[in-house]
Amino acid sequence: MIYFLFLEYLLDEILRIEHLKKYFVKKSVFSSEVSTLRATDDVSFYLEKGEVFVLAGESGSGKSTIAKMILKSIESDSGKIIFEGQEIKNDQKSLEKIRMNCQMIHQDPYDSINPRMKIFDIIVEPLEIHKIGDSSSRKQRVLEVLREVKLEPAEEVIKKYPHMLSGGQRQRVVLARALSINPKVILADEPVSMLDVSIRAEMLELMGELQKKYGISFIYITHDLATARYFGQRIGILYLGKIVEMGKIDDVLLSPKHPYTQALIDAISEPDPENVNKEKKIRINEPNEISIFEGCRFRPRCPYAIDKCKVEPSLESKNGDHAFACYVDIT
Repeated sequence: MIYFLFLEYLLDEILRIEHLKKYFVKKSVFSSEVSTLRATDDVSFYLEKGEVFVLAGESGSGKSTIAKMILKSIESDSGKIIFEGQEIKNDQKSLEKIRMNCQMIHQDPYDSINPRMKIFDIIVEPLEIHKIGDSSSRKQRVLEVLREVKLEPAEEVIKKYPHMLSGGQRQRVVLARALSINPKVILADEPVSMLDVSIRAEMLELMGELQKKYGISFIYITHDLATARYFGQRIGILYLGKIVEMGKIDDVLLSPKHPYTQALIDAISEPDPENVNKEKKIRINEPNEISIFEGCRFRPRCPYAIDKCKVEPSLESKNGDHAFACYVDIT
């Protein structure tokens, strides 16, 4: 009985990241000083079929680096990327598998598409690279995905260049390009942060509709916890390359256990005049330098730091699926 339950769990899982590490060596231009930046440090999480998993944290926390390592655009120093039960390595077969089934939406839609190419050529390119269909079926697929992302009339849109579209329309083109090869996973790296506030909700709603319609799994990368709760189902909070809290999104955001998570929640802007004088629950310290510290890496900024924090806490589940790396109970 236990075996069948375990097998069912594996079948529901599409992507697993195990102990992923990536260190960058920085050399000073004006001296011989060499330092090491731990972009990601022993990161582990899983993604289920049809699920939206959120990676949230400040800029520089390692979110985009993780996405690039999943797609093998940069190589990890250690750790495993397991897609549909198969470890993704650097052989041609593995690379084709991950890049055929995982697509990425970047933060800036204008920088992620070629401004010299027409919309048709931008969207048809993945189909040509992966040798999917003939010229006739490819054109039909391009028109189909443009209608899916609500860019119509599609027959006119394919003739345009990126500069002829608005920022929101360009991001829909990027989404259409990602959808063109029917991916199982989409890595959405801050997909709405460059858009006007008025159309962010529209873009998130569109991605939600497509996720439910086609059962696509999303890794949603963001620093905005408000959009994270709107779109996500589970969340991992990253701080300096390490996940410090993880669980179901309401459990984490409504009952945070790590001081850094609470600090991120306090930073959310809400359209309420009473929030102008609102007292923050966590007032984090600002050290002169944020690099590598002994023990818990949040310790120099944490108002609750104790001597025990000199030993780095592990990410442990103390209440169901809600895991956090902290010795202090802030609730």
